[in-house]
Amino acid sequence: MEHPHFSIDRTLAVLQKEFRHMRRDGVTLRLVVALPLMQLILFGYAINGDPKHLPTAVVAADSSEFSRSLIEGMRNSRYFDVTRRLQSEIEGDRLLAEGRVKFLVVIPPDFGRTLMRGERPVVLVAADATDPAATGNAIASLAQIAQRAVGRDLVGVAARAGAFTPAPVEVRVQARYNPDGITQYNTVPGLMAVVLSLSCTLLTSIAVTKEREKGTLENLLATPVRPLEFMAGKVLPYVVVGYTQAIICLAFARVLFGVPFEGSFLLLMLMTGVFILASLAVGFTFSTLAQTQMQAMQMSQFFFLPGMLLSGFMFPFEGMPKFAQWIGSLLPMTHFLRIVRGIMLKGNGLTEVLPHFWPLAAFTVVAVLIALARYRQTLD
Repeated sequence: MEHPHFSIDRTLAVLQKEFRHMRRDGVTLRLVVALPLMQLILFGYAINGDPKHLPTAVVAADSSEFSRSLIEGMRNSRYFDVTRRLQSEIEGDRLLAEGRVKFLVVIPPDFGRTLMRGERPVVLVAADATDPAATGNAIASLAQIAQRAVGRDLVGVAARAGAFTPAPVEVRVQARYNPDGITQYNTVPGLMAVVLSLSCTLLTSIAVTKEREKGTLENLLATPVRPLEFMAGKVLPYVVVGYTQAIICLAFARVLFGVPFEGSFLLLMLMTGVFILASLAVGFTFSTLAQTQMQAMQMSQFFFLPGMLLSGFMFPFEGMPKFAQWIGSLLPMTHFLRIVRGIMLKGNGLTEVLPHFWPLAAFTVVAVLIALARYRQTLD
């Protein structure tokens, strides 16, 4: 069927050509299918706004049945997972600073005797409040948990004690590092990790792919430039870009949102450099796999999306199932996020940062080695 201005035959010919092109472009087709599947899995299984089983350290100087009931009641609430039994508060403070536990519960030595006398003992609970969404519900449930747990044991001794109040235990909560629960204190430092991850990965992957599309990559391959030299020449300009973005993010965090900066600026810049190199190495690897800039962008998104969702930036890390936490622990953004928040909000030094630095450094080394290996295959 012909028309002076429209031909079905010509339209069908173009349509057939496009389907053939899509079939030949296997990388893009697989990414188009994989991206929505990954989003469904991550949002369906890994996202939880009410985290349970939060790691908790306990310093119990009292061994009475009341202290045991209190600890067991916290466990039964499913908000608290007692992972550490400590001998001193100093050790607990260190674990809080490193982010290894979310709560530190201190039970005084005369806890049981005070209850038997009909008085109200004080239980100190220190909470890592850098992420208010992660600990808010657990903190709100503490008083009720203590009342139920200790109240059951007090029923039998209430007559001898001479008193039984509805709240036999006073729970004093110290919301550390973010006592006012300001959300910006948590999200704004995290945005620095998000911006660096997206921009560094995307810019590097597109830069090298653009060379291939324009045909200039073949000219570079014909020169004596070695793989490491080519990679360094391509990556170092974006290191400068990354540091510029980081400084802008820190300045805006301080000026616009009043986010405190308790730690060392030089230490943060050192950790930032490692994270920038990790992101750039990932982008360089994608550039050796992608044939077009569109493929490079899709691969960058495929890497960036899990990092943003599983790192603890948007949703509490502790609220995710174990498999999602395991995947998130492999991603550099997760560790850099903890480093940034630890230095800015907690004033962490090198000792507290090291547990998160080693996984970040290991990822960077592996990413650089893979990028170099892929580039050598391109040379061959």
